[in-house]
Amino acid sequence: MKRADSGQVVGIDVGGTFTDLVQIDQATGAVRLAKVSSTTDNQALGVLNALAAADSDLAALDLIVHGTTTTTNAVLERKLSNTGLITTQGFRDVLELGRRTRPQAYGMKGDFRPIIPRDLRLEVPERMDAAGEVVVPLDENAVLTAGKALLEMGCESVVVHFLHAYANPAHELRCAEMLRSIWPNDYITMGHALLSESREFERGVTAAVNASVQPLLARYIRHLEAELKRGGYRSELLVMNGNGGMVSADRVAEEAAKTVMSGPASGVMAAAYAGRAAGVENLITYDMGGTSTDVALIRNAEPQVSNETEIEYAMPIHVPMVDVRTVGAGGGSIARVNAAGLLQVGPESAGSNPGPICYGRGGAEPTISDANLLLGRLDPGHINVEGGVSLQDVRSIFAAKLGDPLGLSPEDAAAAVIRVANARMAGAIRMVSVSLGADPRDFALFAFGGAGPLHASALAKELGIPRVMIPPRPGITNAIGCVVADLRHNYVRTIGTPLDNLDMEMLRSIFDAQTAEGRDMIDGESVSLRSIRSVHSVDMQFIGQTHLIRVPVADPGISRADLQAEFEKVYHDRFRVDLAEIRAAVVNVNTSVIGERPPVDLSTLIDPAGRAATMAEARITARPVQFDAGLHQTPIYRRELLPLGATLHGPAVVEQMDTTVLIEPGDVATCDAQGNLMVEVAR
Repeated sequence: MKRADSGQVVGIDVGGTFTDLVQIDQATGAVRLAKVSSTTDNQALGVLNALAAADSDLAALDLIVHGTTTTTNAVLERKLSNTGLITTQGFRDVLELGRRTRPQAYGMKGDFRPIIPRDLRLEVPERMDAAGEVVVPLDENAVLTAGKALLEMGCESVVVHFLHAYANPAHELRCAEMLRSIWPNDYITMGHALLSESREFERGVTAAVNASVQPLLARYIRHLEAELKRGGYRSELLVMNGNGGMVSADRVAEEAAKTVMSGPASGVMAAAYAGRAAGVENLITYDMGGTSTDVALIRNAEPQVSNETEIEYAMPIHVPMVDVRTVGAGGGSIARVNAAGLLQVGPESAGSNPGPICYGRGGAEPTISDANLLLGRLDPGHINVEGGVSLQDVRSIFAAKLGDPLGLSPEDAAAAVIRVANARMAGAIRMVSVSLGADPRDFALFAFGGAGPLHASALAKELGIPRVMIPPRPGITNAIGCVVADLRHNYVRTIGTPLDNLDMEMLRSIFDAQTAEGRDMIDGESVSLRSIRSVHSVDMQFIGQTHLIRVPVADPGISRADLQAEFEKVYHDRFRVDLAEIRAAVVNVNTSVIGERPPVDLSTLIDPAGRAATMAEARITARPVQFDAGLHQTPIYRRELLPLGATLHGPAVVEQMDTTVLIEPGDVATCDAQGNLMVEVAR
């Protein structure tokens, strides 16, 4: 294990609107921050711009951790590499047949386009049964013929996806070995290597996503590493994965699909870290940025992880990821009156260019940020007057596009935009709490993102959440997540065995093997660590059911009776039903191996020396602010000046570099020792 020393660590997160950076000197606690516009055509440029804005000396940095949306955007926008598939004869259409679901739950039709088109899905004779026994030998000549055909059709990457390869991967391994003799690069994905579990549709789609984004991610990382090296950087570059951990840039493209949703995952990891430090271990995270809102659940300081993420219809990515739900409601979400005469907010976004009207970059569509501006929640003095935009311009656009069609004043239209957006975000929070058997009243709402602290109190009140936690730097929390995240490798193996027939020693041996493999991977990373630990679980179901339940396993040597009891407890907590007469089955065996990095003191994110002695000194002005209860003359405070231990009684507005915090009438906020604002929500 490497020495847990200190050094200059940088976290950089690329979002849909902004690229955020935090640099922490772990020896002195000194902090540098930057927030620049994202460069969607070339994310590396935004990363370099952020480093320049923070005046970072690349040669002096010890570690850079990067959260990227390269793979997520490529999948959602279908800007993918040309990819082919070689599969078992008779199964080329598995990716298209999918499951018996519909794109629209209440519609009779919908659009669906498989990630690999049919003409690039080729079959070869081979067959394993579910026990891993060879039924049809692999036709090696057919493999070479298929590989050459895919190359002639312009494929850059290829997927090898055979039926029941999770039970016996011999045919996939041999096929990949033969393809390497003719394939001009390393972009060969074997389904079993990425995901060793049953369900050929999910395994195939996951492998197809991986192969389709692998060349894109590899080129991006190579380009970024070259630019960093040119600037003097000589240390390790780590990339965030969707499971909330990190992996070396040298190997990240091998399992590129695991970087999907890495940005939202890093924010959840930061929330878990900050909550643990503040003694608040049960959190609902609420990340409202410029483009979308991401929510997740944290129990006992551990984010919920799912192996069943579906980023769009018929696009399941079955690798372990932090269970984040996303809705298209961000500060830049566009509000419009639809054809039915109803107010609609999002999912379309103004992005960073042109952005909301108040950016002064040519935006002409009303957005959530503009609504907050009209209601006085954002400082009208910060509007981009250099762009030729005034508060009256924003008001006029709201009147013409929303107010007049709805019969409302511009301010009432703005308030309606906020209510509609809040309703959508509250629905997402219910999806990660109530729908999973969790009562929001048992959690605190961890609000971050550039826009989250503006809406958090209203959402908490609607959902019955008693407390809101706002970290010191909400607008760059995802970048902070990159700094505090640990190394993490996840392993899944399908066994599909009734619990009554399960060899418990075999179960323990699987846990041990997965732990050993993870430790070997972590030992190969040149990153300082303080410890390595393993977290075990199994996916179980009652025999005859299809839905899987994740059951934590504290002891790899757990007994059969204890595992049955744990499953029944988790099942009851989720569904509030006891089915004692039905026996259980173990489907998947899971292990997360975590390399814990040295702790980071987040209290220095706001310079302690800059805090004022009294609340009066932290108050900078006052202005009228519109709340649901009416217009209030509201004091405005500077976040960096708030004394630790200070108490604020709502209504109040707290402004800082990266966000604005809205404290509703009746709410009481306290600045704790870590610099968090802890808001007790009025009943």
